[in-house]
Amino acid sequence: LAAATDCLITHPNVMNGASLFWSDPRILYVEGYGLDLFASGQFALRPVFQQKVGLLLDRGIEEELKQRHLQVAEGCRASMGLNIGPVVTTDEPLDVSLEKGDSGASWGNMKRPGLLIGAAERLIEAGATAIAVVTRFPDELSSKTLDDYRKGKGVDDFAGAESLISHLIVKHLGVPCAHAPAVKPSAFDYLLDPRVAGEEIGYTFLTSVLVGLNTAPDLVATNDLQKESFLNADDLLKVQDLCAVVVPEGALGGEAVLASIARGVPLIAVKNHSVLEVTTDALKLDEVVKASSVQSFIRAQSYAEAAGYLMLMREGITPESVQRPFQKLEELFKSDSFSS
Repeated sequence: LAAATDCLITHPNVMNGASLFWSDPRILYVEGYGLDLFASGQFALRPVFQQKVGLLLDRGIEEELKQRHLQVAEGCRASMGLNIGPVVTTDEPLDVSLEKGDSGASWGNMKRPGLLIGAAERLIEAGATAIAVVTRFPDELSSKTLDDYRKGKGVDDFAGAESLISHLIVKHLGVPCAHAPAVKPSAFDYLLDPRVAGEEIGYTFLTSVLVGLNTAPDLVATNDLQKESFLNADDLLKVQDLCAVVVPEGALGGEAVLASIARGVPLIAVKNHSVLEVTTDALKLDEVVKASSVQSFIRAQSYAEAAGYLMLMREGITPESVQRPFQKLEELFKSDSFSS
């Protein structure tokens, strides 16, 4: 997708691969809450050369597991030259718990959010410009849930709680943030799905978070733009620069997608099953598009097909010209027009 565009804005759950991450200068790594605010026009994005990533650790992480995460941070500094530090540990355990809604989607709770915010503020005061959070997550997942996920058939039980943690920091501090759960390594599994393999080859999930945050763009509140010199405004990406949105077909109910539809941004919905089942049909999107200013709405069978549509848009070729059957032009008659 990045190769088919000048710039691709996406979020950590798309890019993170635990021990694996492939960096690309065309990709902007933006936490989900920040992505929502960007799409709704409340944030602009400022690309940066490098962030100083503060590391926030949960007091509930056992000493050996904590040292594993610190070794990852040191390895990223030594091998990739990332600017990491300082490190802050919360005064007490954050006590994260995992939940699952009736829909099957995951979410969670944290007993001491104030301690999280306080530790993040200390990092910012000490010079950090982005924050990587590691909190202790429960090991006691149900065997069925964990087995389904590791075989590529189930929901990630960690993701819902992770998003709450990163959302909280971005909402209160307005800095790039991403989260990695601290858990004990899982038992060996011969039938592991390849998509989960990146989570099995190391002791932590922190590497991809640190690499992603290294060049994550600054989040600039649009109500602060009046305070800044407009001489530097050209380096900001604003929602008006958004040319298209690519989103899974089954997860269309997010704020960023709905805000983009309201703004008339072309939408490419890719066939991709979700337990939420918030589909184009559920939203009656065909009717919405006809009654709104959305420039185009396209259903794609794969992300490779979506990339092709992005290339058409980039080159100024209307997507309808490559779709079959080819639709003829409609001629309007007097009875079709509105009279005042």
